[in-house]
Order: sequence, then structure tokens, then C-alpha cells
Amino acid sequence: MTRPHALYMMGTEAFHATYGPDEQRRIDALVQLVAPPHTPESALRLPRDVLATVDVLITGWGAPTLDEAWLDRLPRLTTVFHGAGTISHLMTMDAWQRGIVVTTAAAVNAVPVAEYTLAMIILCLKRVWRLAQEMRTSRGLPDRAAIPGCCDAVVGLVSLGAIGRRVAAHLSRLDVTVIAHDPHVASSEAEALGVSLVSVDDLFRTSDVVSLHAPHLPATDGMITGAHLSLLKPGASFINTARGAVVREDELIEVAAGRDDLQFVLDVTTTMPPEPASPLYTLPNVLLTPHVAAGGVEVRREMGAIAVEEVARFLRGERPVNIVTREMLKRMT
Repeated sequence: MTRPHALYMMGTEAFHATYGPDEQRRIDALVQLVAPPHTPESALRLPRDVLATVDVLITGWGAPTLDEAWLDRLPRLTTVFHGAGTISHLMTMDAWQRGIVVTTAAAVNAVPVAEYTLAMIILCLKRVWRLAQEMRTSRGLPDRAAIPGCCDAVVGLVSLGAIGRRVAAHLSRLDVTVIAHDPHVASSEAEALGVSLVSVDDLFRTSDVVSLHAPHLPATDGMITGAHLSLLKPGASFINTARGAVVREDELIEVAAGRDDLQFVLDVTTTMPPEPASPLYTLPNVLLTPHVAAGGVEVRREMGAIAVEEVARFLRGERPVNIVTREMLKRMT
């Protein structure tokens, strides 16, 4: 059988972190690579006749956006095997209309993100960040009488995609009530997860902690506004492990500056990292972490291995397990 022509295209660091020697050897045996690994920028310098032979892209973080210009350069492209999480930046309407098949390793990435989220929810309910700040400045013991903890707390999840569902499963073991907002999930489906569906306003108004897991799509760009954040009740917390652009960051900063009773835990921001002059660095009620919710080296290598398995499965004539459709994308993070 003729092996399909393939090309790795992603960030240089992502390639080395995701596809180790074993993964590369397996790929070499499955496809015919038309060139060494490239970034989207360096691939633009490849001869057009080389790009025109590519049937398969193997990608990861830093993958290209398959817009009309790229699709014109890749007329034979049929399949993308993505060794990372979300593909929202990768697939465009033009790519969907072309009928390109895309797979993702998002299920692997959901595990560490959900674990990070659970840890942050518990720490927020204990108001750990505020107490630590008060202890540092006062050099004494702050008032601990009004610390709620998990007992009878309400946790709100924005989106019940792969990560949101894992977080809900973790929370089912705690003494908390879980509510969610997700227009793509039926009430019966949410009930099976032990979650009650509410409007986004009611979610912010009633939750002790709100955790954001919505994908960044045109429909969700700037979805969370300052008006939503202002609805948070005294002492509540907001966690974002999804994408910074889902939140209107300037409005978040304004609310955080005016509501020092609130806590914001941001593992992602609109630009990564924020600009040096951003108030996010200095606001005492903002905790910034450097996009560490996702997995480290071991998880990224596992994601690469999943991409390789999908290539092998596809070439055996089997349907890949982790195919993403346009409709499914609306529910993924």
C-alpha cells in the first residue's frame, strides 16, 4: 500500500515535547514524510509543489490555522492528527467544508486540567490565597471564623465538555452542590452527571466558586463579561483554565480592582504572558499561574502517542477513536 505523504507542523518546542524518538520511529514507518518537522512560519518557505503532495498533517501546540490560504497550499490534505488538546484555532469553516478529518488528544489533557481545577476549587473555598496574603502582611493569624470550606458550597461550571465533566465527577465526592451553564447539554444529561443547569447569570449569582471550561470559538469570544463577574457574591472566586479570550480581560481587571473580596485564579490570560504593565501582576486578589493546568512532559508525550495510534488506526482502514466534528467542537475545551 502506498504510504500517504505527511508533514509535522507545529511549534519547535511542542514537537520535541510531544513526539519523542519512539513516536517518530512509528510515524516514519507509517507515512512518507515530505520534509523535516516545520513550524507554520518555516513551512511557508517550502516549495509549493512539496506542500501540494501532503495528505496528512501531524500537529501539536503551535499548529497552523487551516484558513483558505493554507488550504490552497495543501490541496491534497485530507486528515490532521493533532497531538494536543483543543483544535478550535486549527479548524476553520473552510477546513470543515473541505471535509478534512481531524483527531485530537484532548481526552488525555483533560485529566491534569481537571485535577488542577479541583485543587484550586478546594483552596478557593478555604480562601487560602486571601488568608496567605493577610498573614504575610499582618505577620499574624488572620480571622478564620468565616471560612466556608466545602460544606454546603455551590460550585458553578461554565461548560460541560470533557474537562467540565471530569471536574463534575471529582466534585461529586465532596459536600458541594454543582451547577452548570452549557447550552449544548440537555437537562437529563446534566442530571446524570449530578449537575443542575442554570442560566449564566444565575450561575455567577449563586456560586461560591465559578470555574470556566468553555472553548474559545467565535461564539464564545469575550463571553464572560464584567457584568457577569460583578454578580459574584461576597468572598466568591473565579477560576479560568480554559482560554483567556473567553473573558473580557479589561472588564475582569476593573471588577477585580473594585471588588477586593473576590478571588481570581487565572491559569490563562488573553496574551500569554500578560503584558509587563498589566494590573494582573499587581492586583492582590489575582493569582496568576503560567498555564500549568495542562499536563507536563509525560502527558504531552502521551498525547503524541495517541496521535500516532490514530495514524495507525486510520491507515488500517479503521475509524479514528478521537475524531472531532464541528458540532462536537462546540462542547470541547
